[in-house]
Amino acid sequence: MSEELPIDIDYVTNLARIELTSEEREKFQGQLGNVLKYFEKLQAVNVEGVEPTAHAFPRFNVWDEDEAVESFSSEEALLNAPKSRNDQVVVPKVIEE
Repeated sequence: MSEELPIDIDYVTNLARIELTSEEREKFQGQLGNVLKYFEKLQAVNVEGVEPTAHAFPRFNVWDEDEAVESFSSEEALLNAPKSRNDQVVVPKVIEE
């Protein structure tokens, strides 16, 4: 961001579907500008010949073997549930009719 362009915080909050107070807008507008400046620094790094990766170091076959282990009883698993019925946790209905 060679030229200091103001960040359209209203556009960004609309994309993120969040509501901010005027104080939060002012604070985050500056912070977002700083993040974008940092990305500009990262773009200057020479990555010629560097393979894209998902991890900092190679990972192979991270799957563990399935094996039966001691577990909670139904009663123990439901101890902290606000409501239970027939060995199941009861939750509020979320489908609107």
